[in-house]
Amino acid sequence: LKLGSALWASGAAFFYFYMVAAWGGYVFIINLIPLHAFVLMLMGRFSNRVYVSYSTFYVLGTLMSMQIPFVGFQPTRTSEHMAALGVFGLCQIMGFVNLLRSHLQAKQFQIVLKAFVGITFVLGLSALVGLTLSGYIAPWTGRFYSLWDTGYAKIHIPIIASVSEHQPTAWPMFFFDLQMLIFVFPVGIYLCFQKLADEHVFVIVYSIFASYFAGVMVRLMLTLTPVVCVCGGIAISTLLDTYLQLDSSSTPSISAGPRILVVGCFTFFLTMFVWHCTWVTSNAYSSPSVVLASRNPDGSQRIIDDYREAYYWLRKNTDEDAKIMSWWDYGYQIAGFANRTTLVDNNTWNNTHIATVGRAMATNEADAYEIMKRHDVNYVLVVFGALLGYSGDDINKFLWMIRISQGIWPDKIQESNYFTPTGEYRVDDNASKAMRESLMYKMSYYRFNELYGGRQPFDRVRNQPLPTKGPELNVLEEAFTSENWIVRIYKVKDYDALGRDHHDVTTFEAGKKALKAKRSSKSEGRRRRAAASYDDLD
Repeated sequence: LKLGSALWASGAAFFYFYMVAAWGGYVFIINLIPLHAFVLMLMGRFSNRVYVSYSTFYVLGTLMSMQIPFVGFQPTRTSEHMAALGVFGLCQIMGFVNLLRSHLQAKQFQIVLKAFVGITFVLGLSALVGLTLSGYIAPWTGRFYSLWDTGYAKIHIPIIASVSEHQPTAWPMFFFDLQMLIFVFPVGIYLCFQKLADEHVFVIVYSIFASYFAGVMVRLMLTLTPVVCVCGGIAISTLLDTYLQLDSSSTPSISAGPRILVVGCFTFFLTMFVWHCTWVTSNAYSSPSVVLASRNPDGSQRIIDDYREAYYWLRKNTDEDAKIMSWWDYGYQIAGFANRTTLVDNNTWNNTHIATVGRAMATNEADAYEIMKRHDVNYVLVVFGALLGYSGDDINKFLWMIRISQGIWPDKIQESNYFTPTGEYRVDDNASKAMRESLMYKMSYYRFNELYGGRQPFDRVRNQPLPTKGPELNVLEEAFTSENWIVRIYKVKDYDALGRDHHDVTTFEAGKKALKAKRSSKSEGRRRRAAASYDDLD
């Protein structure tokens, strides 16, 4: 932009192509750059440099991005890309207007300009409305709607709101990620206003929109950090230029003492900033989600490897064509580590399919069994954190499963049924009937009471005591439970050979075991009495 060079614009287009290939959030870039060009037009700063730079970038960047299979023709058919196309068209109009101005007299130019602008506006608006109504241009997706209406996703598309990355950013996270840059960021923006060049306008526009988006979604903190670093660099560079100026004539009022004090303080803060960034990177952003880490009482590190343990078991102990039902969070991990097919995975484009899994988890065993058999499910995997206090388990995600399935089957699943009459979400003796009968509840707490040896079990995540007698399973049988009970895998039973209900079969088998145990105890009693009589004869 500073040079108006087509070469540098081509380089920017190439790096944009790289971002499209690597990151699904490239839409932020292809809307931010056109917005910068549009703001320059509104400020009366449109020039040949802007025209050459943006036109070259848009044409080459769009053509290269369309080579990515996932993108394809989206730049010409989705609303997320229409702003870039519109600004490109506006650039051509502005360039044509400047050409007319140089070839026509002022009066003629005004007449032609009014006619040209009116016709162009009507034709452009009609084409946009017509293509949108005909379905050629797709509307904004729910994820982008939720950026402007923060309550939209929770009401209309709960699967978007269920993703932890889509939650609003907590205020402490800004300091955790940015530390001292929070305080120098506004100073950098102020200095950009002081020297308002075209490139400084980009920094200001970027700062405003990135700050808003980072507050709406925690994942968009990623878009804020680059401009915070740029503004922080501008502020600190200006400060050091001021206090390290060796020419005493330019800063006669600042003596050596204050200079040393200010520079020393900022050197200390920058050192602490580097230490903080290293610590955050090491402790917060370097641990894979598959391997969990905690601390023992003596301070040593403890590795919790339940996920890999469970995936390894699936890989070694199930058929290669086995189908695994789990919540979508674990789909990619199961496919990658266990090499097994899952019903749903992290590519959440099929909302109905995910709602089907949520319904199976939320309904009773009989209905869940029919759903699982209909989809040829062989195993069911759940994550359970009550033993260790692992809060990222499926019981904590269960309400989202209910909400997503309720969006498809409101007559079958109602969220209110899973709360107590007082509106509490509980798993103890006060849990609702729908909660206690749900497949998720039974799979999570099955045999959990046995760990406590007759004492009352306790859920360390929900901080609630559990019933002494745990739930029973009829349509599933436990196949694997990891060392710390974080991952539990159940095998789906086949249809009974005699056509009996699984509950009846379980009751019958339990009765046979009880009768066998009773007979064994009677036989043992007879044996002891016989032994005692022999002792009396002796």
